[in-house]
Amino acid sequence: MPVLRIAGAAMLATLVVTGCASAGATPSIAIASAYVPQPTTPGTTVAYLEIRNNGPADKLVSAQTSVGGKVQLRAPAGRHAGVMTMHTVPDIPIAPNAMTRLNPISYHLLITGAGAMHDGKDIMLRLTFANAVTVTIIAMVTDPQSGGSSYFLN
Repeated sequence: MPVLRIAGAAMLATLVVTGCASAGATPSIAIASAYVPQPTTPGTTVAYLEIRNNGPADKLVSAQTSVGGKVQLRAPAGRHAGVMTMHTVPDIPIAPNAMTRLNPISYHLLITGAGAMHDGKDIMLRLTFANAVTVTIIAMVTDPQSGGSSYFLN
């Protein structure tokens, strides 16, 4: 029985990650490695993922979560006193025919005011692009302090 659940979850993840496209069309955007570190402050965390663009240049213009709250698109603003600072941006550029990695020292998603998120829970992220179809993906909530996945451990 557990094997069937795992196979079903894998099939659902594959369908969700590729987004919706018209019959016979290949989606230009694919998402991989999406995860959300368990919040250390209730309701506030970040999301990291990889966006593969097999088409022309695009932009990630917004994101939403299945646990509510607000999602801000963040980018590096520079270093101040040796610490990398971030600021909110209206979009994240997605290069053509390339992989864009959202990670701690580059572009990423800041989630605030969200509902409960704990290690091992799956949440949904809905990503809206300027040109490509909207993509809904599964992101696992991880706890790097207890050995769960993180950008630095993968």
